[in-house]
Amino acid sequence: MSDDPQTRRQIEAIANDHRPLLVLDVDEVVLEFLGPFMRWLQSEGYTFRPLTFALNGNIFDAKGEVASKTEVEALVTRFFDIQHEWQVLADGFPEALEPLADSAQIVLLTAMPHQHFEAREALLTSLSVLYPLVTTEKAKGPAVALLHGGRDAPVAFIDDMAYNLISVAKSLPDATLIHLMAHRQMRELMPPLPQGIVAASDWSSAAEAARKALGL
Repeated sequence: MSDDPQTRRQIEAIANDHRPLLVLDVDEVVLEFLGPFMRWLQSEGYTFRPLTFALNGNIFDAKGEVASKTEVEALVTRFFDIQHEWQVLADGFPEALEPLADSAQIVLLTAMPHQHFEAREALLTSLSVLYPLVTTEKAKGPAVALLHGGRDAPVAFIDDMAYNLISVAKSLPDATLIHLMAHRQMRELMPPLPQGIVAASDWSSAAEAARKALGL
């Protein structure tokens, strides 16, 4: 069971479903995050230099000094406050997912403070992404397990961060784990994926891996 009470309440509000379950991360999976975030940083006088696979250490202020961890966290919070002005759908997402929509239960699970739920839901709705949304401030594994609810059907999980995929593997060992990251330049800096995770280069390959995993 999720150890985030608000996450648990959001999941309990979703109608029971016995179809195969497909859980999708939002940033860098459903929505572009890094590209819009970099452009917004520039508008604020900052520069993003993709030196490592991280946000911390890659953001520089107008003086050329690296932004502190606290400053980066504040920038991300500010960006999420105006996300609707910058974020767009990841390339290929709607077309790739549409064939699965009738045969699987699709839920969006985003790791972000709950205070941004309404803004994120409004953005997704404006982009015609109408699947249920769940926010969590804790590990994703317990949340995906609660979504699955012990149903006699397979589950697949798509995320851009290895630690989220590993978290789900610990909570649901039989889940199919698929890695997808929209921003190619940052993906090239990513450490090798742990064994057992399917690497998808784009939404077409991610959807095909999910289709096979869910037996559709």
